[in-house]
Amino acid sequence: MSRSLTVGLDGSRVCAEAVRWAAGEASRRCLTLKLVQVWDIRPDVHTPLVGRDTEYDRPGWSPRAVASRVRDAHPGLEVVTGYVCGDPVETLCDIARKEGLLVLGSRGLGAVAGFALGSVSLSVVAHASRPVVLVRAPMESAGPSGPPSWQDSGPVVVGVDLAGGSDEVLGFAFAHAAEHGTSVRAVHSWSPPPFHGAGSTPSGRALTAGVAIAKDEALTEALLPWRQKFPSVPVTALCRLGRPARDLVDASQDAGLVVVGRRRRRARLGAHLGSVTHAVLHHCGSPVAVVPHDDV
Repeated sequence: MSRSLTVGLDGSRVCAEAVRWAAGEASRRCLTLKLVQVWDIRPDVHTPLVGRDTEYDRPGWSPRAVASRVRDAHPGLEVVTGYVCGDPVETLCDIARKEGLLVLGSRGLGAVAGFALGSVSLSVVAHASRPVVLVRAPMESAGPSGPPSWQDSGPVVVGVDLAGGSDEVLGFAFAHAAEHGTSVRAVHSWSPPPFHGAGSTPSGRALTAGVAIAKDEALTEALLPWRQKFPSVPVTALCRLGRPARDLVDASQDAGLVVVGRRRRRARLGAHLGSVTHAVLHHCGSPVAVVPHDDV
């Protein structure tokens, strides 16, 4: 297991919140914090980690300057820095594969827009082979030193896909909750049976009720081994008829971390983020951990 935690820096203030979150994690877990800046030096190509409207402050947000501030805030934390030349997405995915947990920042565009579409951060999340945490920058009105939009002591909210791949996602969520001494809130929403009159006829209502019972039992079964492995972690299970993305975002308002899954896909092209994960990344203000898992 890697004994380090890596933050990808972009030379701007967008990464400030990601650094703050990662430094707290590294200090709590007695890990080395690595601050890495990736430069794309191909002709006529700029590193697209941020947009044109990003406020740059190269001297103040270089890895060495950031490391100095982190050491002041966390005495005793080992902090190392590095500069790497290469394609930002490929390089950061390689770092995630070798180093373990990777933390990235992303510009917050408001309660509706959330993370910026097309960013390097989003591309890395979609292709990395290991978990990546995205931490939203503060609202512009709060400034880079304003209070975070998330509560570090809040529950770990995890979206559970009962169709498969939940073990990796639940394992990450429970381990993080145990490390922070907080609870897990497991959320699973499902759609009504796909036939006319599912909620308006006696037979339809009976079928829907049967599906609800089966879903509750399946969620209980999925959580059981993790309850047993982490007996000190309080667990709340929310299983309901509804819309998965909206329900998960609603359940995450007070979250310290939101954990969602992403199926690993070998193809380089095409969509790599499911609709629920995509929505969570765009609408949750809390840090979001995306955990890749294999199809089952």
